[in-house]
Parts: sequence; C-alpha cells; structure tokens
Amino acid sequence: MRKGSTHCRYAEDVNPAFPAEIMAQPGGEALRDCIQCGTCSGACPVAVHMDLTPRRIIALTRAGLEADVMASSTPWLCASCYECQVRCPREIKVTDVMYLLKRRAIEKGTYPKRFPVPVLAKAFYNMVAAHGRNSEARVVIELALRTNPFSLLKMAPIGLKLIKTGRMALGQERIKDPKQLRAVLDAMEES
Repeated sequence: MRKGSTHCRYAEDVNPAFPAEIMAQPGGEALRDCIQCGTCSGACPVAVHMDLTPRRIIALTRAGLEADVMASSTPWLCASCYECQVRCPREIKVTDVMYLLKRRAIEKGTYPKRFPVPVLAKAFYNMVAAHGRNSEARVVIELALRTNPFSLLKMAPIGLKLIKTGRMALGQERIKDPKQLRAVLDAMEES
C-alpha cells in the first residue's frame, strides 16, 4: 500500500509465501521479531528521501505485500551504513533485508523502472559474468543509455579527460578462462 493510500486490500494483493521466503534467507531470519518501534527509520540518514520508511518496508514484507515492497525505491536508497541494525532493539538485520529485497527485485525484474541502482548492478554483474572483468566506461555508458541518455552529454568532458590521462579505458579486458568463472557463478545461482 502506497503512502497515503486508504483502499482495501484484496486477497490477490497478498503473497503469503513472500514473508517466509525472505525470512528463510540469511539476514532475514529475525524479521518476525520486529516490534515496529521505528528505530530503524529514525536512525536512517536517507529515510527522508525514501517513499516508504524501513519500518514500513518490514511491515509490508511481513504482511506479504510483495508488489508494494518491490515497487518501492526504499531498498535501492539504503546507504548500507548499518545504523538501523546497530540501533535495532531486536537485532534485526535491516540492511541485510534491504539487500535481500534488492536481489529479489533484480531476479523478478520488479524494481522501479529507469532507477539507476538496479540497472547499474545488473550491468556490472553481466559484464563481469561475461568477461571476468569490469569496464568502467562501458558500465557508465550502459547505465546512462538505460536511465538517462542525456547524462552522457554532461559526463563527456570528464570521460574524455579520464581517457586522455589513461585513468579509464574504452576497451574490455578479459580473464584467461571465463568458463571457470561462469561455473562458479552458475553454482552460486543454483544454491
């Protein structure tokens, strides 16, 4: 349910398996212990920029309202400072839950569209999976093309300086045996 929304929830809005799936993951185990005190939201340095507070995300997750959680920008704005975890009286790993939600959103493709963080994460992963190495220039270009193509015009002078001074390359480096890396990544995805 979005902030300010007062409409009734229907059974099709709830995914009863969602809370259990999150709690089954490392870091999500204590989610059911949340007392909704709001300490996480109060401690969060970027909560003022979030559409839903961390406390609200936890409540929605526990209620099985997966669509609302996945549509939120909150997990993507998490600064990973761990202030929420340090201050939580129930020792809930709020930052870890945000990472779990981000991973799930990427897997399901349900993150906020044209939002740069998931696009960056996916571009970086795909490049490393394919070549074993990252190419900063290519990741930046892909990110800009998928989120805000006009930002390339603003970044061009800096990019050219970085290329000119040898601080950034346009080419793509590769590892010797990308099949080994692919096997490791496939094994991780299976588990």
